[in-house]
Amino acid sequence: MLLRTENLTRTLETEAMPVTLVKQASVEIKEGEYVAIKGPSGSGKSSLLYLLGLLDRPTAGKIFYRDQDISNFSNNKLAKLRLEEMGFVFQFHFLLPEFTSLENVMIPMRKLARLSDKEIKAVATERLVELGLEDHINKLPSQLSGGQRQRVAIARALANNPKLILADEPTGNLDTQSSENVQEILQNLVKTHGCSVVVVTHDPEFAKRCDRTITIVDGAIIKE
Repeated sequence: MLLRTENLTRTLETEAMPVTLVKQASVEIKEGEYVAIKGPSGSGKSSLLYLLGLLDRPTAGKIFYRDQDISNFSNNKLAKLRLEEMGFVFQFHFLLPEFTSLENVMIPMRKLARLSDKEIKAVATERLVELGLEDHINKLPSQLSGGQRQRVAIARALANNPKLILADEPTGNLDTQSSENVQEILQNLVKTHGCSVVVVTHDPEFAKRCDRTITIVDGAIIKE
């Protein structure tokens, strides 16, 4: 099992009253699996994804990565695990506007510091070419279409060869054709890179492409 949670709960303390975003969610993500998380707006989809991606800490419950309990890892250890094992794609690409496509994809590898700069550049180029961006390697984000920017973001997510890709509404800001392209790319990542992919989506057609769907309503998982 790649990732597993037990009774994961996330509660926010507000001035009025506590708000529970995720309620006792027990989730399993297998290696090489393509999983959708869907539910109504405000149901806790993104909150659950951020917990699975170690971007947020649960109020209660446990998280296991490769059967190791990582619930009490320090922030530094969690950051290291994310950098080494996970890649993220968001609805808004979050590319650095002053950097080219190539430079944006190089950032995670430079942070990991396992390769020489020459090797980093070669891998980043390979990732961009793989996603059909060979003619856009040296362009700034402002010179790219929305679909192209999202493909650069996917290339960046793949930079360190992660075992788990987590995507939060990756097609929510795209036109129909660009959305179709991104869906196809994410689906193929399982085959081409052997990683697991977990996608938050409000699109039922997108969810149908996945191996399995987790449905969440009012913070609680109601259906597999």
